Formats: sequence, structure tokens, C-alpha cells
Amino acid sequence: MSANGVKREVVDVDGVPASYLTAGDGPVVVLLHGTFWSRVWLPVLDKLAAAGVRPVAVDLPGFGRSGGELTLETATIPALTTWVVRFLHALGVDGHVSVGGHDIGGAIAQRLLVSDTLDVDAFALVNGVTYDSWPLPRIARFRDPDLRAKTSARDLVQIRRDPVRSSLPPTPGDALVEVYLNPITEERVARSWMALAAAADCRYTTELLPALRASTTPKLLVWGEDDTAQTVDYAERFAAEVPNTTLVRVAGAGHIPTENDPEAVGRPLAEFFAAHAVKTG
Repeated sequence: MSANGVKREVVDVDGVPASYLTAGDGPVVVLLHGTFWSRVWLPVLDKLAAAGVRPVAVDLPGFGRSGGELTLETATIPALTTWVVRFLHALGVDGHVSVGGHDIGGAIAQRLLVSDTLDVDAFALVNGVTYDSWPLPRIARFRDPDLRAKTSARDLVQIRRDPVRSSLPPTPGDALVEVYLNPITEERVARSWMALAAAADCRYTTELLPALRASTTPKLLVWGEDDTAQTVDYAERFAAEVPNTTLVRVAGAGHIPTENDPEAVGRPLAEFFAAHAVKTG
């Protein structure tokens, strides 16, 4: 998968290959996905790279093109946050980094922001989870071990088809829907997806509120206004309550606004990260 200089690379994390999309050079901006995969960031990576930063859109373990398989224990937001730190260390990033999160990846991004493990220079959410906005009932139902046990990859593809289609532009075309569904056709990846869904818990964001309200790091929210999964009122609340937060609305865009309007999403992200990412070395 490549577009305008974007390339897919692999690095070992704990002896398991971690796959990521990247482009350009400069300060690293790690971009995190949730119930989809790194493909959600592809439409804006070239814009970020052109602004002088190095976007790194990683596939979490057991997702996308990464190896491994998540369990209920390793799929929690705290566990995934520590994995992202290990991934960044494998890339040679030990200090300054900027962070962006989409969907449940937004919960990981928030934990990275308020932790003392990394120096987060800039923080962005693109239709990410916040407060108690998650998990949706269609995700939470996978807490049922019997449902997980009886759901094959083929079943999960059919279960996910309508939610994926509704997250994309109104007429995405079958090819784009299949691109988003492709990873979970593999049983290992399907099991990882169900583990992430089963481990989803809004306490991982609600418990961060005091630390978020104390954070002075620059923050940007870029939000598809037509999202019915992570509605814009949550973004409005976050922007009102959390210091140094700017909200950019994307009209006519849904849960994956990078696919609706790459320019309207990519331009503010690129300007924001270019302005705040710290150049070292």
C-alpha cells in the first residue's frame, strides 16, 4: 500500500512484527487506530509529511498487517498504551513525540498524553472516544465469551460490514469497504478485534479527566460533524473543559472523516503538528 511517498514498514516489538505506514522525515507523530486499522490515516499522511513531520500510523498487535494476537488482558487501553511506548522505543523514539488518535485509539492517545513516559508535544483526536462515549452496544456485546467463541472471521466480516459502510462516505463503493474489512478475514485478526471490543471500557477515559484538565499541552480535535458513533457534542465538551484545545469541524463527514474530506482533515492536522512538534537532534 503506497500513495504519494507513503510506505509500509515493519519493526520488531517484543519479537513480533509491528507494521506501520509512514512518510517523510522530521519529528515523529504516532497515529493510533481503534476498531479499524492504520488505513484510516492513509488519506492524510502525505499532507503531514509535506508539513515537515514524520507520521507513523501503526497497526496495533493482531490488527491490520501487524503480527501477534490480542487477548482480553493485552487488549486493555493501559496494556496497549505501554505497547505503543515499546513500539516507539523500537523506532528509536524515547522522548519527544506527538500523538493522534481515532476511535478507540483516542483513548490510548489520551493516556499517552497524561503519562510521564513520553514528552508529548502535541495531541490530536479525529473522531476519537472521550468521556463515557464508548463502547457502543454493538462493541460491548463482545464481552460475552460465548459470542466470541462462536464468531468466526467470516461471521465477523458480515457483522462489521454495515458499521464499516456507515463510517465511510455515503457512497464509498464496495472496493473501499472491502479494504477496511480485509484484515479481519484472518482468524487471528478477528480474534484480536473481538478482544479489543470485549476489553473496551469507558473508565479508561473517565478516570483521566483530572489529569486532562491539568494538561497544558496543545490539543486539536478534528471532527466529522455527521458522526453518529462519536458525536460532535463530546468534542464540544472536551474543547470547553480541557485547556489549550481547538475544535475543527468537518461538515458532511462521518466517523472516518479522512475518507470524506482528506484536505479538510489533513490541513489542520499538518499545520498543528508542524507548529508544535519539537525537533530534536
